[in-house]
Amino acid sequence: MTLIKSISGIRGTIGGAVGDNLTPIDTVKFAAAYGTWIKTQRTKENYRVVVGRDARISCGMVQNLVMNTLIGLGIDVIDLDLSTTPTVEIAVPMEHADGGIILTASHNPKQWNALKLLDHNGEFLNAEHSQRVLDIAAADAMEFADVDDLGVITENQAYFDIHIDEVLDLEFVNVKAISDCRFKVVVDAVNSTGGIAIPLLLERLGVEVVKIHCEPNGQFPHNPEPLKQHLTDLSKKVVSSNADFGIAVDPDVDRLAFMDEKGIMFGEEYTLVACADYILSQRPGNTVSNLSSTRALRDITEKYGGSYTASAVGEVNVVNAMKATKAVIGGEGNGGIIYPESHYGRDALVGVALFLSLLAERKISVSALRASYPSYFMGKKKIDLNPSIDVDAILVAMEAKYAHEQISTIDGVKIDFATQWVHLRKSNTEPIIRIYTEAPSQEAADVLGDKIISEIKAVAGIY
Repeated sequence: MTLIKSISGIRGTIGGAVGDNLTPIDTVKFAAAYGTWIKTQRTKENYRVVVGRDARISCGMVQNLVMNTLIGLGIDVIDLDLSTTPTVEIAVPMEHADGGIILTASHNPKQWNALKLLDHNGEFLNAEHSQRVLDIAAADAMEFADVDDLGVITENQAYFDIHIDEVLDLEFVNVKAISDCRFKVVVDAVNSTGGIAIPLLLERLGVEVVKIHCEPNGQFPHNPEPLKQHLTDLSKKVVSSNADFGIAVDPDVDRLAFMDEKGIMFGEEYTLVACADYILSQRPGNTVSNLSSTRALRDITEKYGGSYTASAVGEVNVVNAMKATKAVIGGEGNGGIIYPESHYGRDALVGVALFLSLLAERKISVSALRASYPSYFMGKKKIDLNPSIDVDAILVAMEAKYAHEQISTIDGVKIDFATQWVHLRKSNTEPIIRIYTEAPSQEAADVLGDKIISEIKAVAGIY
């Protein structure tokens, strides 16, 4: 069981020993540290924090612990209850709040939960601010309010509708064109809050919705990461329903994947490629994705005369690079779309609206759209970490081994070959090394990944 503290928040498994897992005591401790940090950012009479959650089983318990800890610090809470990560992100500035907390472990299985921490802009804390929260927690440097100064909890369940209104009002979301096409779409929301938000959005766009796994009860029917091997139900339903395509989101609705009309994955890497293609065709400019994302985004960006930048993995790193390069769109290869005209956060609702606008305006099938893009194939593998293994030494050894190739050490080690690449990095959210590869064929990508894994095992003495 695990407790992980990073720029991605405080993430851990439910149950077990204090300090080793996300127990109630650890939840209160880190919520209190975050609330204390909030009060150091600005001197004011009243502080407010927005709190929302996905539908996973433990979220009700964690939500109550977090909210009551914040009011114990004298901080008022705006309770969105069932929500999505991007919904909380837009709610923070709309409510003129001092920060926000999303209770979700994103794509992780049901035994996991997390506190995702936002600043007053509704954006993830940067490395400096995240470290300050951890320092406060480590020092137990929290001081709670007197009884007369306790905060209050105010419920607000209007934000699904507010979020959807904001998406529909975006300049390049072509509501009329989408509605005129009368699309039929199957949605797999892994029994979390996407089962509320995505159908509501689609219905507002005049799309016929077929729902599977859309009951927000936290009983994940399959691994919640929206990858091909987990979406067999969606594939079958798209074909049997004669649908135009399928949509899959993760539990907190910041990752988005599509399936074509034949029940074949569009590829989560190509979610961002397609949305960028549409936006760049309307407003040419720069793009950003992380080091583990497909080269296809670079190709599309250069087609429209823009410049592509690769950032370190992690939403806050992508956002920082987008601001620095004035990128018009960006995100991550896991299906995360960041569109600054909306907000600086991965947002599946925005991605759905942009993708539908692209299909409606070009009058093209999803399979034909995918065939129009440069063909790269990704491999995603991982190695479980052993506490006795010096992971950093392994990465240094791999960097030295391939020193004659193009190397990036912005985040782990990325090795660029002429027609393919491999990226090795320690996960911020799980105790593993992730190995990403890309090549002109799936076989080549998988072969490269297996080769690198064998080399890592040899370096580490794992047999």
